[in-house]
Amino acid sequence: MRAVRPAAVAGTFYPGTPIVLSAAVQAFLADAGSMQETRDPLPKALVVPHAGYVYSGPVAAPAYRRIAAGRASVRRVVLLGPVHRVPIRGLALPAAQAFETPLGTVAVDVDAAARALELPQVRVSDAAHALEHSLEVQLPFLQTVLDDFKIVPFAVGDATAEEVSEVIDHLWGGPETLIVVSSDLSHYHPYAAAQQIDRGTAAAILALDASIDHEQACGATPINGFALCARRRHLKPELLDLRNSGDTAGDKSRVVGYAAFAFTDDAPGGAPQAVVEQALEPADAG
Repeated sequence: MRAVRPAAVAGTFYPGTPIVLSAAVQAFLADAGSMQETRDPLPKALVVPHAGYVYSGPVAAPAYRRIAAGRASVRRVVLLGPVHRVPIRGLALPAAQAFETPLGTVAVDVDAAARALELPQVRVSDAAHALEHSLEVQLPFLQTVLDDFKIVPFAVGDATAEEVSEVIDHLWGGPETLIVVSSDLSHYHPYAAAQQIDRGTAAAILALDASIDHEQACGATPINGFALCARRRHLKPELLDLRNSGDTAGDKSRVVGYAAFAFTDDAPGGAPQAVVEQALEPADAG
């Protein structure tokens, strides 16, 4: 067993040197600030994309900027992302006790991981984590906007929404715990078709719909599991950005969709249709 899971996609999905990586993340966050300033409550959860930073970094940044106010209070991040390379049943935690990026190491919350392993759908698999990028690319953003925190990283494979929901509920915690779900949206459609598909997917996420499929989002399984929790706990969803690689990297012939959402616990019920429609208006105009 390796005590530290080394960075697998540094230098490919994001810059591999500390100075360049730090500057890139800071630039994304600064640009996000020019797009939206808010005094809304600190989110309990985020849904963010996980492509290479040149493609999805500008879309993820507004979500991470929203949690910067929790720098001193967020101590645990429950991180869920889909597996891309190693198929697994259920949800996998690493045996490693820390994850490495060019910005340093992030410790795994071994006590929280042990609690999660009490559930039958959770297992340990270093293989599932070894080359997986969906979790790793979130870490430099988290390292930049938070101070002293640990992660509970789940590589999510073949699981039901209810199984994922049970894991999230098990580790829900209080204000010290942030939940981050990693997912891109549609893959490799022409630009206009992708826009239409992704607007529908964003509307479903805003409605806390737990029936999204993997053609709509590669992280449909963790999104659906989180949606069950969010609906039961009356979280308020907010769409922060909705674009695709044709917007961020130029090529519009085959694009991948990206969105960023924040979820706060200050709402008495689910998202009304008017909120969903209003949130999607910028995308309709674009």
